[in-house]
Amino acid sequence: MSLFSIRKNSLCAFLIFLTVPLFAHGDEPVRIETIAGTGESARSPESGPALEVPIGNPFGVEIGPEGALYICEVDFHRVRRLDMQSGQLTTVAGTGEKGYAGDGGPATEALLNEPYEVRFDAAGNMYFVEMRNNIVRKVNAKTGVISTVAGSGEAGYGGDGGPALEAKLRDPHSIALDDRGKLYIADIGNHRIRVVDLQTGTIDSLAGNGQKQLPIDGEIVRGKPMLGPRALAIQDRTMWIALREGHSIWKLDLDNEVITHVAGTGKKGYTGDGAPPLKATFNGPKGIALTSTGGVVVVDTENQVLRMIDPKENRISTLVGRGPDYRGPEGDGGAANLASLNRPHGVCVGPDDAVYIGDSENHRVRRAH
Repeated sequence: MSLFSIRKNSLCAFLIFLTVPLFAHGDEPVRIETIAGTGESARSPESGPALEVPIGNPFGVEIGPEGALYICEVDFHRVRRLDMQSGQLTTVAGTGEKGYAGDGGPATEALLNEPYEVRFDAAGNMYFVEMRNNIVRKVNAKTGVISTVAGSGEAGYGGDGGPALEAKLRDPHSIALDDRGKLYIADIGNHRIRVVDLQTGTIDSLAGNGQKQLPIDGEIVRGKPMLGPRALAIQDRTMWIALREGHSIWKLDLDNEVITHVAGTGKKGYTGDGAPPLKATFNGPKGIALTSTGGVVVVDTENQVLRMIDPKENRISTLVGRGPDYRGPEGDGGAANLASLNRPHGVCVGPDDAVYIGDSENHRVRRAH
């Protein structure tokens, strides 16, 4: 029995490994293991063996152009790089101290404030969102120099139609890049999705009007409500959106800007496995990633699980975790669907058909395969 093969450039959203097939070999279940972190949040060296270096509250995760795994370390304000061949962990942005400084210099000497999610463009440039600084920054692939590409650093709402560097964001959480030079920002505190044209440097609101209401199924999103957009993922010309406060999953056609309700009733809960996704309930989904066959992996954070939406079969199921009553670090070496998680946030899918998840409050990166 197999779930989905995962697309190489699928989006992540913070740190556990999990393979896409539900059964790796015949009826043998997928196994889960820790690949980075010690289980504690502590100031750690800039480099070292990944299983010996603490990672404090890992959120966003992403496979980089060269196959390494990049990890947002929220507690110590860094972006880390895990070499998948050597198992060595290094720092690629941030000093470990909280702040907002360093633009124009090496990323490793910059001060960050809670990086939440990391992405790469086609040229290998790294982008990450800093929730507490209310900005998005870029690290040049060739020079390692860091710069700000969106946000003035002041929390608020403003700047649409003008330079992205002068715009105000409020608690941005997730970012996504398309193949047309656009950067999308889940501006969760403003209940909007903002879009930056990276060629012109201008910003606009793609979706949301500040009202705390669910989107309207089948309507154009511009100027309409968008309740707590927490996680974004793009596949082709479709954006997938997880609404944290809205406890639901939606998809947006980036060409005609029409939104479609995919999963979740909008009510908080943990129900619906084996049933149509629209009948299911979620509790604060905070990560989303896509498979090559159209499957949608959702980090159902407050339920302590990962769930899979299968649009072709019109059903939802739990992939990893045992549910909201099982919060903890247990399960390494066993079946992924019998393991416990602790408020996971980020998820991405690698070219090896594994799902990587940020098991945030277990302070671990884990893999199921």
